[in-house]
Amino acid sequence: MVLQPHLRDLGGGFVVRRLLPAAAQRSVGPFVFFDHFGPITAQPHDQHDVRPHPHIGLATVTYLFEGANMHRDSTGVVQRIEPGAINWMTAGRGIVHSERTPDDLRGTVRRSHGLQLWCALPAADEEIAPSFAHTPAAAIPALEVGGARVRVLVGEVWGVASPVVVRSPTLYLDIALSAADALPLPLAAERAVYVVDGAVRLDGAALQPQTMTVLTPGDEAMLSADDEARVVLIGGEPLGPRHLWWNFVSSRRERIVQAADDWRAGRFPGVPGETESIPLPDKGPA
Repeated sequence: MVLQPHLRDLGGGFVVRRLLPAAAQRSVGPFVFFDHFGPITAQPHDQHDVRPHPHIGLATVTYLFEGANMHRDSTGVVQRIEPGAINWMTAGRGIVHSERTPDDLRGTVRRSHGLQLWCALPAADEEIAPSFAHTPAAAIPALEVGGARVRVLVGEVWGVASPVVVRSPTLYLDIALSAADALPLPLAAERAVYVVDGAVRLDGAALQPQTMTVLTPGDEAMLSADDEARVVLIGGEPLGPRHLWWNFVSSRRERIVQAADDWRAGRFPGVPGETESIPLPDKGPA
């Protein structure tokens, strides 16, 4: 199955390509949301800050290829996010965060390119305490297989394990290929390949850039490239159906409604130093 991106404007002309959730594929393993933004060159006057907003029942996974942003959340964490690092924010019972341009980049011409994914939490963990974990680029293990350069962002493959702590079996790889490289894709209960850029083939069939191909379980697929290319592989154990509305994920529909009421009533914790917030959408959860 091949998923095409849907464009979403997050404000200020900041457009993302959304692959998950899709009508034909709601999730891949624990991943319930997949956004690819950029590469974009922002001008000094551009305003791409994301004001404080809430999450429940999920973990956000932020990974940059270019640029930087400043993360602040209601647990008190302030973390600059830069290329190559994995930033894993567990919302649990409720967290609020903002994503802003760092002060030293404001008023400058700047590049931005990266991925933001959401992982659902196991039902038993949906109400755990919120937290944030930063794993710097230097701590992410890398290896070469079939000529391909693989960074193990999350999970374990070929005997190499990421230090990122997860709550269910999860796989997330950043793969760089050159012409004639061939990589046998590791197995997982569910998997999908996303082509960030370049000319890529799956078992000899061409994959289009910025599309996601959901692999058949158990298929020992071979990934190759006609030229320089970059792809990511996501996957892991599925967690069962999830309700997803706005920034909330839960195995229980009523929990989504409660979270919406809590945000409207100001019952979520605040982000230290922030005075703004994103309001609920006009149309609430069913």
